[in-house]
Amino acid sequence: MFRFTLDLPDEAATAALAARLAALLRPGDIVLLAGDLGAGKSFLARALIRAAAGEPDLEVPSPTFTLVQTYDLPAGPLWHFDLYRLAALEEVLELGWDEARLGICLVEWPDRLGPLTPADRLKVELAHGEADGRIAAITGLGGRGAALARALREGP
Repeated sequence: MFRFTLDLPDEAATAALAARLAALLRPGDIVLLAGDLGAGKSFLARALIRAAAGEPDLEVPSPTFTLVQTYDLPAGPLWHFDLYRLAALEEVLELGWDEARLGICLVEWPDRLGPLTPADRLKVELAHGEADGRIAAITGLGGRGAALARALREGP
């Protein structure tokens, strides 16, 4: 396990973190985005997907109601899950969880995964900071998750 915190004083800092992470991701990576409502999970997800696609103006709709959106990116397929409205754990499997695990998975509200939570993962937990800022607690678990966290800590 590798854990650190990062101060994100504004949206530009959050977008920069997303871009750094996007450059590191490859199929099989699992990124869990946690935090209260309004903590910045969706903003970080959009910035990450746009950076990974190399398209800053890419339309990235929230999967709040569809529960999942998929993107064909240069690094491989990315599945963006928003599990907030999930009624039962079985729904994750119905959404294609097993297939998604072959690509890059970005999961908002990961606590809804329960026993399906992968052991090897990167968790980014966002909290409100001062003014418009955020604080990101970044935890890498497993070999790949810890490697991603270390690479993010080292910065650009």
